Amino acid sequence: MKQRQVKILDTTLRDGEQTHGVSFSPGEKLNIARALLEQLRVDRVEVASARVSEGEKEAVANILEWADLVGFSDRVEVLGFVDGQRSVDWILDAGGHVINLLAKGSEKHCCNQLNKSLLRHLEDIRATIDYAREKGLAVNLYLEDWSNGYRDSPAYVFQMMEGLQDAGIGHFMLPDTLGVMAPETVYQSVADMVGRFPECSFDFHPHNDYGLGTANALAAVSAGVASIHCTINCLGERAGNASLAQVVVNLKDREDVSVGVDESHLLRLSRMVENFSGKRMAENAPIVGADVFTQTSGIHADGDKKGGLYQTVLSPERFSRRRNYALGKMSGKASLLKNLEKLDITLTGESLDKVLKRVVELGDSKKTITAEDLPFIIAEVLEGRDYDYIELINCSITSGLKLDSTASIRVRIGEREELSAGFGNGGFDAFMSAIAKILERYHIPLPELVDFEVRIPRGGQTDALTEATVTWRERQRSFKTRGVHSNQVFAAMNATIRMLNLQMHQRQAARK
Repeated sequence: MKQRQVKILDTTLRDGEQTHGVSFSPGEKLNIARALLEQLRVDRVEVASARVSEGEKEAVANILEWADLVGFSDRVEVLGFVDGQRSVDWILDAGGHVINLLAKGSEKHCCNQLNKSLLRHLEDIRATIDYAREKGLAVNLYLEDWSNGYRDSPAYVFQMMEGLQDAGIGHFMLPDTLGVMAPETVYQSVADMVGRFPECSFDFHPHNDYGLGTANALAAVSAGVASIHCTINCLGERAGNASLAQVVVNLKDREDVSVGVDESHLLRLSRMVENFSGKRMAENAPIVGADVFTQTSGIHADGDKKGGLYQTVLSPERFSRRRNYALGKMSGKASLLKNLEKLDITLTGESLDKVLKRVVELGDSKKTITAEDLPFIIAEVLEGRDYDYIELINCSITSGLKLDSTASIRVRIGEREELSAGFGNGGFDAFMSAIAKILERYHIPLPELVDFEVRIPRGGQTDALTEATVTWRERQRSFKTRGVHSNQVFAAMNATIRMLNLQMHQRQAARK
């Protein structure tokens, strides 16, 4: 049996632009519309409201000029108003072919906002529809505030439908304008509408004020609607509209329907709209969030390694993404091994244990360690030795503009603790001044610093791990030590402490 097809109307460029602080330029609107129709392959796009501004008309005209060239003009829709000929003429001037007419779907709106009776409102609607169809426009009809209208005055809604069901309307669009419905009431209300008017095609337009936009969309589909309205990234007034990504994926996985959207472009569209709108997505947003395919727990990584025990049909590959295994204080061997596989690095036994121990230690001071950090950590750990002659217990560094930096340090040498302070041209210079004073007390010479190099991983953020590689010279012999820390000064200090432990170990060995 052939699956019922549910169509998706994206209204990011119309209803989504009602998000506070969001205004797309004509060029941005064109790029979003093209990506929605050509790549994501939504069925319809609502791109603007009529009579808003000349800039809006320019944007609509640009989109429609492109749509005419590629055969998509009947899939580009513009919101219009029951205003006689004005909205229709505006849409025609922009080159439009479809008007989504906004009528009052609740008695309160009709009486209190328009100060009209239903019969008078129906006359005005009919007049606008007749003019639009005469000019060659296809007409869809929004029943604004339908959710409250159906609840408070269902007779009004039914009378409106009876008065317009033969008017040549393509889609009757049922908005939950204020996002007040719950799934069970959506199902009951929509099923009643579909049952009473079986010859009509219904859309459902959910809002997300109670966080139920996606659930309500699924309920509407179960009740028989033909189309669902969504926006990219939940853009929209107040709490926004239903998320296109969430609705599409849930329909595909939970309802016995066909949806034509290409999931592999969901992330690309999300990031495009994120950049153009300036509204950032939460990292844990379903489907498109940065972290939603990242496993943090080492137990989960172990289960995946042993048989995909923590994986579901909601796989990252569906969306052209990859599963990641976070590195940090909760990491286990399986998490580390998964990341080493990506880097084509093999560690076993004691080396693997040492690197994991260092990852956990760093995780206590840094929220996340990336796979790009691993080569730094591995180099530091595998280069090191378990020498414990000298330990930096604590350090405080103060720097100021046009002032020398100061460093106060507490160091353990053998069984004793020493305090020292130093000044210098920068934090590391001040630290070296302080450590030199302690070494002088123990008659430990400080090698010459020959070279100093600092690196962060490619594409690293401001809190990325820093690798400091310091080259030292002693008695015509040069050698290097590394230190790793999210603070580059402390990374250099770690390299210095490692150098001192190596030096002291060599001196101990020479005495034996």
